[in-house]
Amino acid sequence: MTAIWNHWLNAYWNYIRTTWKSHMTTSPGTSIASSRQAQEHADPAHSTATKSPRPVPDKIMYEQPLNERIRAFLRLEYLFQQAAYHLGRESEWDSRATLACVLEILEIFGNTNFKSEALKELERHSTSLKRHEKNPDIDHSQLSSLLDDINTHIESVRTINGQIGNELKTSEFLASIKQRCAIPGGTCDFDLPAFHYWLKQPAKDRTRDLAQWLGHFDAIGQAIQMVLTLTRDSTPMKLTLATGGMYQRTLDPNLPCQLVRIALPQGLPYFAELSGGRHRFTARFLQFYTDEKRTLQTDRDVEFELACCVI
Repeated sequence: MTAIWNHWLNAYWNYIRTTWKSHMTTSPGTSIASSRQAQEHADPAHSTATKSPRPVPDKIMYEQPLNERIRAFLRLEYLFQQAAYHLGRESEWDSRATLACVLEILEIFGNTNFKSEALKELERHSTSLKRHEKNPDIDHSQLSSLLDDINTHIESVRTINGQIGNELKTSEFLASIKQRCAIPGGTCDFDLPAFHYWLKQPAKDRTRDLAQWLGHFDAIGQAIQMVLTLTRDSTPMKLTLATGGMYQRTLDPNLPCQLVRIALPQGLPYFAELSGGRHRFTARFLQFYTDEKRTLQTDRDVEFELACCVI
């Protein structure tokens, strides 16, 4: 158990030092604007906004959440990353894409009390870590820094007043676009002349507006990102074999798995399809086709990396 905790602390600490700060400057909030200004003369291929916050060289990572909380957090992470990517670009199409993300994020936050959900997860992680404060084999400086970081996010989330993003719901401009987004092709220029006018403004003005809207999600977005980082880094990847293209595992209900992660090397002709719940999960490895051929499970034994994230 000590080895696992040391793995977790080291993995998280290395992540903090290498990618966390970079990712946070391109995550939801006004920090995106400053990051955008710093990068506007840089080569887009080297922009931090274009990079995944968790790169896995030469591998494709598949993730399957096993509870609704983590499922929602992953969807929000995806939208925040997409918004950061497009906000780092100047075209009208990128502004459209960023605004679409803002509206989707706002829709998700309107369905669940994410302030409470994020606090529960952060406090649970903090309590779990504090149990190891007296363990002599743990790196206490890293543990202390991690606990301080968690507490910072807890306090930041607690300062959020009312429903997340509630201020944006009073915007007639955003409401008109949201209403038309439900219609295929519904945001054409003739449907939304005000939106058309806004898109024709200078890129710096559009970026400023978008960063301001995303700023309403800054504290909760960073807290959710930390929860996902803690969850992912809680368990090291282990080499595993799927016999005949299928792998099934029964889970310990006393140690609930929150997230299943599978890594496959690039270049393989199949992908991982994951399904599961509290008691078990299944991974099937399917042949990939882009034409009319039916997707079929491979009959080969597949070697892959697996992590069942339990914390």
